[in-house]
Amino acid sequence: MHCSVAQCLEVVGEWWSMLIVRDAFFGVTRFEDFQRRLGISRNILTQRLQHLTEAGVLSRISYSEHPRRFHYRLTDKGRDLWPVLTAMRQWGDRYAAPDGPPLHMVHQACGETVDAVMVCSACGVPLGARDVRVTPGPGAGDPLVATAQP
Repeated sequence: MHCSVAQCLEVVGEWWSMLIVRDAFFGVTRFEDFQRRLGISRNILTQRLQHLTEAGVLSRISYSEHPRRFHYRLTDKGRDLWPVLTAMRQWGDRYAAPDGPPLHMVHQACGETVDAVMVCSACGVPLGARDVRVTPGPGAGDPLVATAQP
């Protein structure tokens, strides 16, 4: 499908993939630690880590030759998923956490609990779905899809 959202979902749209990325943001790097934290089967974890590595979201770095073991670390491409993961967490906190958020994001500079807010990169004004319009970009395939309004 000629759509950036569809292409993103092709890489990280599967249930386990974003949970692996989430744990990588939490500092998890080893296969055994991902498996223990997520309760995921070894074969599924192996497949997901391979897919995320091939997609350039994670890099695989050897730390032991006998037995052969690897660390998995976020690449720049993987770290760029931070706003996606944060938006998903905030949505879950609002609509799927009846006892309140299981985690708080605390700004290291000021120590306050924060919510991420989307703002215009040009003027800094907060953005909502009704504050933007879409126009075809250089990669637009179907101009009717590219100009649909939110």
